[in-house]
Amino acid sequence: MAIDPELIPLVAQRFKALADAGRLRLLASLQKGERSVGELVEETGRTQPNVSQHLASLTHAGLVEARRAGNRVYYRIADPAILRICDAVCDGVVARARALGREAAALAARRRSRGAER
Repeated sequence: MAIDPELIPLVAQRFKALADAGRLRLLASLQKGERSVGELVEETGRTQPNVSQHLASLTHAGLVEARRAGNRVYYRIADPAILRICDAVCDGVVARARALGREAAALAARRRSRGAER
């Protein structure tokens, strides 16, 4: 699939929203379902202003949406495609770590064998 040049700014905005560990933690919490700001504060261990700021960024990027119920605001994932992107990236990170682990083990074995030859 080719990247549509007209969509590049919007795609970049979404990736920029994902480029923060705090926002990724919020998305991980929202994978479990709709959450209030207070619940997200508890689950992530972040401050309320920090959570609210990150939710605003995620909302602006179209990744989450809000629903008001009385004096509470509940957030949910607006675009499930974002979870597939996160899964793909996580799978790639795990695969790369495994590959590096094998490479590191092979390198260590070579170093040990060279040391034994001396």
